[in-house]
Amino acid sequence: MFAGIGGYTFRYARGLSYFSKNPEACVNCHIMRGEYDAWQKSSHHAVAVCIDCHLPHALVPKYLAKAENGWRHGKLFTTQTFAEPITIKAAGRRILQENCVRCHAPLVDALLPATAKSPHGADNGLACVKCHLTAGHGPPAGVGGPLRAAELAASTTPPR
Repeated sequence: MFAGIGGYTFRYARGLSYFSKNPEACVNCHIMRGEYDAWQKSSHHAVAVCIDCHLPHALVPKYLAKAENGWRHGKLFTTQTFAEPITIKAAGRRILQENCVRCHAPLVDALLPATAKSPHGADNGLACVKCHLTAGHGPPAGVGGPLRAAELAASTTPPR
């Protein structure tokens, strides 16, 4: 009985989609639609998908973070005890900061004087999103590039 209910729930929640890099997996839950739509119009749309910013890049930490996020999100959404608006938690902020520094280290190194930086891009106490709050998701309209081919095709397919 538990296997049947678990299997049905996994299928209904599109569980396999969470093992991919596809950003559409993030909108399986309707509450992320605004973030997804804003990302499509953001400056990062052409170069990064959700997991590039929101998950560690090493294999084991990535899947540990995915499992923790999946468990927490599933529990909160199923019990309807999530807070709105959704906010990133401390662990997620650390991962996000590490990924900002990893991708943008050459630019940051070129722009900031040596006294303003920590060695090897370590946390210097100033989060990138302090000033660049809309960098990954951007405002919901009017910025960013065109849709990718797969997204354009998906946008013309009728919803399920």
